[in-house]
Amino acid sequence: MATLQSLAFSSPLSQCLQQTRLHSGLLCWGVRRSAESTFNGKSLRVSRPQWAPLRRCTQASRSIKMMVKPKIQFIQGTDEQTIPDVRLTKSKDGTNGVAIFKFEQPSVFDSSGEFGDITGFYMIDEEGVLSSVDVNAKFVNGKPAGIEAKYIMRTPRDWDRFMRFMERYANDNGLSFIKK
Repeated sequence: MATLQSLAFSSPLSQCLQQTRLHSGLLCWGVRRSAESTFNGKSLRVSRPQWAPLRRCTQASRSIKMMVKPKIQFIQGTDEQTIPDVRLTKSKDGTNGVAIFKFEQPSVFDSSGEFGDITGFYMIDEEGVLSSVDVNAKFVNGKPAGIEAKYIMRTPRDWDRFMRFMERYANDNGLSFIKK
């Protein structure tokens, strides 16, 4: 059975470095004109692509933002399945705040033996990771019953970032906000 070997296309970074300036002054980049493969013993030619004008090199090397389902983890790589009760407090001047997450019978207790110990509190979404090490376990009759995690926001920017995470997490898990 014949296999297709990888085609030699240039990466966005190398394309950025191999720019061509057209007569009009626009910078362009593209894939290499041809690539060869031994698929079925025949050579494969890739036709010359249409040139796409770019304003500057940084557009070719921009990172791709992937949509990530918002999740909470106590052990990195292991998602928490229990939906928490969340309490928010904010200072009167709006410069800082605290979020307290309470998990009753969290699933991390079931998997902590397999995957390791609780290393912190991680809130993960498409913007990145918010983390805290302020995590306390609650025990009843010697058995784990719950977890309380605290996330402290020290600036208005931290507050806004947390609220964006919570909006995504709430929409994904059917939570609603109740002001008291």
